[in-house]
Amino acid sequence: MKKIVIYLLCIVAGMTATYGQESLTKANEAYAQEDYIKAIELYEQTAREHGVSSDLYYNLGNAYYKHNEFAKAILNYERALLLNPGNEDARFNLDMANTHIVDKIDPVGRFFLSVWIDTMRSYLSSNTWAVIGIIAFFLFIGGCYLYLFTRSVPLKKIGFFGGIVVLLIAIMANCFAWGLNEKKEIRNEAIVFDATVSVKSSPAESGTDLFVLHEGTKVVVLSKVGEWSEVKISDGNRGWLPSAAIEII
Repeated sequence: MKKIVIYLLCIVAGMTATYGQESLTKANEAYAQEDYIKAIELYEQTAREHGVSSDLYYNLGNAYYKHNEFAKAILNYERALLLNPGNEDARFNLDMANTHIVDKIDPVGRFFLSVWIDTMRSYLSSNTWAVIGIIAFFLFIGGCYLYLFTRSVPLKKIGFFGGIVVLLIAIMANCFAWGLNEKKEIRNEAIVFDATVSVKSSPAESGTDLFVLHEGTKVVVLSKVGEWSEVKISDGNRGWLPSAAIEII
């Protein structure tokens, strides 16, 4: 009986995967025929019914971009990069989409080492960094073995210095993997979806207007009070806006 149940489950899973692939194929065909509204509907349907991926978000972002819905394109490119920071096509298209938004915000200057670390971390996904960390750790164990259990001086030197190098790589790779996973879990970045929204000094309509943001602008959500979110933009300015005005990446 158990074998029959497992067999039926496998059939259902196979049918579901086939249906998902057909839906995705139809979406790609609609995109190729420049029917972007249909492509968007099919990509969204595929995401709801069969799960998301970096490539799916990338394709959905392209469809929104072609339909001149730049805020939604930016949102989906950002989501594609969240799942796979090494998706260079999504990163390039994100830069293109950002040229169409109104707000041009100069980011606060950052220490060059911090920028370099973020850039390096973004080359690979969290899973890839985790695999690199595991491999480097096993190489470190191999280096320890050479240093402790061989009599050859050159091999001891290789084991000692090589072990230090791969240990540092293992620590770095695991830190990168942890940081990327934490970013996916926290989800504290968002895109403004309202055409214009006033950012206020307090979480209330009576608050003083501090500045105005337009759709497509990326913000960091710091906290929430009721239906209001405290946000910060890349130049360091912060304030409160309605939570309904933004969409979490």
